[in-house]
Amino acid sequence: MRYGLIAGNGRFPFLVAAGARQAGASLSVVAIREETDPALEHEVERLTWVGIGQLGKMIRFFKAEQVDKAIMAGQVKHVQIFSGAVPDARMLKMLLKLPRRNTTSLIGAVADELKSEGIELVDSTLFLQDYLPAVGTLTKRKPNATEEADVKYGLEIAHEMARLDLGQTIVVRSRACVAIEAMEGTDETIKRAGELMRGKQRSRLRLTSGPLTVLKLSKPDQDMRFDVPVVGLPTIEAMAEAGATCLCLSAGKTLMFDRDQMIAAANKHKIAIVAV
Repeated sequence: MRYGLIAGNGRFPFLVAAGARQAGASLSVVAIREETDPALEHEVERLTWVGIGQLGKMIRFFKAEQVDKAIMAGQVKHVQIFSGAVPDARMLKMLLKLPRRNTTSLIGAVADELKSEGIELVDSTLFLQDYLPAVGTLTKRKPNATEEADVKYGLEIAHEMARLDLGQTIVVRSRACVAIEAMEGTDETIKRAGELMRGKQRSRLRLTSGPLTVLKLSKPDQDMRFDVPVVGLPTIEAMAEAGATCLCLSAGKTLMFDRDQMIAAANKHKIAIVAV
């Protein structure tokens, strides 16, 4: 069967390509010029390049390739979407109809445009089920009592973030919210939290104490077709630099890239990883 792949940045599209090959499925890939790693072109059978706002060109390619199911994999930076895109007529028409310009509305509208052409956007983890963690502690060290309290508090914040359709990353310290993801992405949010805490220490402001806890969580009603939470080895490296000691993930709904390396690095830095 031939699937379409809408490829953003990072390793996600490469892993989908490898998973599809293993499953015996063929891919026709739309690579986004501003985001996709050019090396992907050597990993797939068919690929075309489009600008970030060229929705019409993408649809025409999929239809020519007789694609009726498509996967969206890899981040497209929010800043690119809302400030860097030069939309074609189809994208512009779609944007003008959006009630709000957040990720869910935007990508949901793209999914509707695809559906109108007989192309179904499917679960982006279709070929990556082994990358989704089960419930439980994944590292040698379990979260301690302080970290568990921060996780519980972070989950309360996550519930409200999901209602408002905000980012997926929350950084907590002693049941105080230090940082929430906006447009910068997970690792930059963690770095920002670390910088904030270092700033507090320099100014001798001690409103909170102890290490940071990071939560990377899906929405309760997460649409697995797009915007699925992703973590990888850089996440652990950012946490170690920022002074974070616990990472909480959504079981079955967060992709763990570099899983073995992630867990090894977490164990080295005495970081607990737990899926809930």
